[in-house]
Amino acid sequence: MSTWRDDPNAIPPWNERPKCHCDFRTWLQVWTDPLPQGKKGCRFFKCPDIDDDFKACTFMQWIDTRPLGRVSLKEEQERRVRQQQIRLKGKEDELKRRRAELGQREAALKIQEEQFQAREAQFKREADEQKNRYKEPAQSSTTDGRNKKGKFLRFTQ
Repeated sequence: MSTWRDDPNAIPPWNERPKCHCDFRTWLQVWTDPLPQGKKGCRFFKCPDIDDDFKACTFMQWIDTRPLGRVSLKEEQERRVRQQQIRLKGKEDELKRRRAELGQREAALKIQEEQFQAREAQFKREADEQKNRYKEPAQSSTTDGRNKKGKFLRFTQ
């Protein structure tokens, strides 16, 4: 079983970190400077305390004697390609999800449009029915034998 000391990406539990001279638990950091030579990428513990006059505690304890995870240029390129493939797969999955969501929205809009058209047609039928109801009595009053002035017409034989 590997421990955090063997895994360059692992973070040790707080209670396993050493205490500095200030009696604080230390921070885990990675050396990024090119000097001292051969230490870039090595992990170390450092005191988190900064005094009021901004003087840092000088406690430092190396975890790694040499950088872990040193890789060749080819391995680094392969790692970058894998990362790009993972990102691309994530983007493809997101695109599929959005397309499915868009299809659902389009289907819902089509249903709403059909419902709207059906309601519109129903309102038009009801309006036409109302118009026809009011026209029928008006037409029968003009055909009872009177002229436009309301006088009866004489029929001659």
